[in-house]
Amino acid sequence: MGELGYPTRGSDMEMRLEAIAKESHYRTFVAMHGAKICGMIGTCCLYSYEHNNLGGRILALVVSETMRGKGVGEELVRVAEKDFIERNVRRIALNTRFQREDAHRFYERLGYQKNGYRFVKDLEGLAD
Repeated sequence: MGELGYPTRGSDMEMRLEAIAKESHYRTFVAMHGAKICGMIGTCCLYSYEHNNLGGRILALVVSETMRGKGVGEELVRVAEKDFIERNVRRIALNTRFQREDAHRFYERLGYQKNGYRFVKDLEGLAD
């Protein structure tokens, strides 16, 4: 997550993954180079108000800087798409920051299309 700009301690990531692993609609796939993790993709399936069918979301995709450009990200997306198809998901969405232009080109090359904006509001400190 640090390589995506989200500084994360190992203990925090372990806690997150333990919670995610308990939820059947989430999946985490990792890419290995030798004995070392060099990438991961996290996905989930969910129902929506707009469509009748279950939808898929790519929640996180990260490849270590030293392994970028070697097909690792593309393979992780391919594995996630295969898993979605096996779960009868036919539509996938994802978010990426405006400044991640390399990621935009990557997803477009894989057939993803821009179709909207994401708005975010931090509620930290608003709950009493």
